[in-house]
Amino acid sequence: MKLKESETLELKKSTSELKEAIISIVSILNKHQKGELYFGVNSDGSAVRQDIGKETLKDISKSISDNIEPKIFPKIIPVSLDGKSCIHAEFSGSECPYYAYGRSYIRVSDEDKKLSAKEVEKMILEKNKDKLAWDKEICEEAKLTDISKIKLKEFLKIAGLEYSSLNNSLKKLALIKDGKLLNSAVILFSENPVKFFPNARLRCAVFGTTDTSFAIDMQEFYGDLFYLIKKAEEYILSNIHIGMRLEGLRRVDVPEINKEAFREAVINAFCHRNYYQYDSVNIAIFKDKVEIRSPGLLYGGLTINRIKKENISERRNEIIAEMFHKVHFVEKWGKGIKLILSKEPTADFKEVGRQFISVFKRKGVEKPVEEVILEKTGEKSTRKVPEKYQKILDELIGKPDISRIELAKKLNEEPTTIQSKIRKLVKDGLIKRIGPDKGGHWEIIK
Repeated sequence: MKLKESETLELKKSTSELKEAIISIVSILNKHQKGELYFGVNSDGSAVRQDIGKETLKDISKSISDNIEPKIFPKIIPVSLDGKSCIHAEFSGSECPYYAYGRSYIRVSDEDKKLSAKEVEKMILEKNKDKLAWDKEICEEAKLTDISKIKLKEFLKIAGLEYSSLNNSLKKLALIKDGKLLNSAVILFSENPVKFFPNARLRCAVFGTTDTSFAIDMQEFYGDLFYLIKKAEEYILSNIHIGMRLEGLRRVDVPEINKEAFREAVINAFCHRNYYQYDSVNIAIFKDKVEIRSPGLLYGGLTINRIKKENISERRNEIIAEMFHKVHFVEKWGKGIKLILSKEPTADFKEVGRQFISVFKRKGVEKPVEEVILEKTGEKSTRKVPEKYQKILDELIGKPDISRIELAKKLNEEPTTIQSKIRKLVKDGLIKRIGPDKGGHWEIIK
C-alpha cells in the first residue's frame, strides 16, 4: 500500500531532513498526541531507500531526545518498503504543548504551522483546565460553621432533595473534598462569602447618557451567587421602563427588555465567569442599552459566532453550573444564548479586554434627572422626577432636618447611595441646604 502524508503521518526522504522531521513530530503530537514518521520515503509515498548504519537509529533517538520538550520515547525500527530499507518511528505523548528547538508547532493537514504565544497559552490552559477549575479547589480557610443551614435547606427543597445534616448534604452534592469545603460550596452557601472572596459582589450603575461619562446611580451588593443574581434582576427591572398589557381583566407588566432574556444573561455571567479575576459582575444601564459584563472571555475555544449559531457551551465552572442546573437556573444543553436571542433578537455579545458582555437594546429612553421634563400649562410648570428620587423628596418634605443615615434606613439603601442621589437633586436645582450639616435642614425648591 502506498503511503500518503496526513495530519498523523510524515514522510522524509532521508535522515538529512532530521530537523524538519522533529518539527513534524511536535506538530503531530500537539494536534493528535500520536503519529508516525518514515525516513526513506518521498513525499509522494514512493520508497527511495535509507542507509542504515550501526549508529543511525541511536542518532535519531538522541536527536529527538535532545530537541523535543517535554521528552518523548518513540519506537524506532528498520522496515522494508517495496524491497527497500527504510526507518519507521512511532511516537505518542499527552503532555502538550510540545516544543521543537524551543518553538511550538501544530499540524494543519500535512503542514507544520508555528503556534503564536497566545495559541500556546490557550493550549496550556486547555491542558490544565481541570487543575485550574476554581470551583473545584478547596477553600482552606472555610469551615463547616461558615455554611448557612437555611441557605442549604432552601436550595435542597427547590432541587427536590432531602436534607440530612450539613456535612452529609454537602457531601452528596460533591461540595466537600478530603473533609474540606470547596470554593463552590462557600460562594453558594456560606453566611458571608465576601469574607473569603472579595469578588463575591455585584456592581450596578445607571448612566444618564449612552456612555459612562455621567452616572445617576451606583450600587454594590455582596453575598452568595443566588442573592447576587436576584439583586441584579431587581436592579435592572427597577431602572428600565415597564409597560403593561391586559390579559382579560388582569394587568400584566411588560419590561422593555424581556425578563427571561436578561435573567438568562445574568445567570450566565455568574455561572461562567472567571473567578480567578478580582473584578465583579457589572450591570451598566445606559439611555439606549443595558450591558451585563462578566469577567472572563469565552471558554474552551468558543467564539461569538459559534455560541450564536450552535446549541453548545463550555463550562468554566462545572460544579457551579451543576448546582444551577439542580434548581433549574441553567440547561445542560447550552440553550442559554438561543433563549436570549429568541426573546430579544437584537441582543448582541462581545468580548472587550478580559470581559464577556451581553448587550440588550432599550426600547425607550429614560431622561436623567438633569433633563427633567417640563410640562408648561399657562404660567405654571411641573417637574416629573423618577420614582427613586421622588422617595427622597417625600421624606424631606415630611422631615426637612432628616439625616442621611436616617434616610438610608427608611429607604433601605446604603448611605453612600443616598448621598449620591442628594447631590444629584442639589445639582439639578430640586433641593437646597439651609444651614450647616448639623442643625440645618433641606428646602424643596418649588
